[in-house]
Amino acid sequence: MLGQTDAIATVAVKNLTAAAEFYSNKLGLEKVRSEEMQVLIYKSGDSTMLVYQSQFAGTNQATAVTWAVDDVDGTVRALKEKGVVFERYDFPDVKHEGDVHVFGNQRNAWFKDPDGNILAVVSK
Repeated sequence: MLGQTDAIATVAVKNLTAAAEFYSNKLGLEKVRSEEMQVLIYKSGDSTMLVYQSQFAGTNQATAVTWAVDDVDGTVRALKEKGVVFERYDFPDVKHEGDVHVFGNQRNAWFKDPDGNILAVVSK
């Protein structure tokens, strides 16, 4: 039933102005429309991401959105140049190379948006 329908990443934020600056200017997502004062819609590759205002923003303690990229290290460098701060997690059997977590051939990096939502870039 839903297997043939695109899913939309949905992220709650407290401050839409700060979120718009972060998602547009720091992450480089294309805002495709604002449907109301409390909703921003972004295009990310072939996916859509809905950012909305909520009092519960930032309460999720798990990864909310993940981008699979060809070059995690290059993406991390580019985001750091825009002021994005990366998280460091101590997982079993993980090796840290700067801000990148290495699990065998998998390279991952986590960061937060202004409301504390956890976001990630991972190797394809």
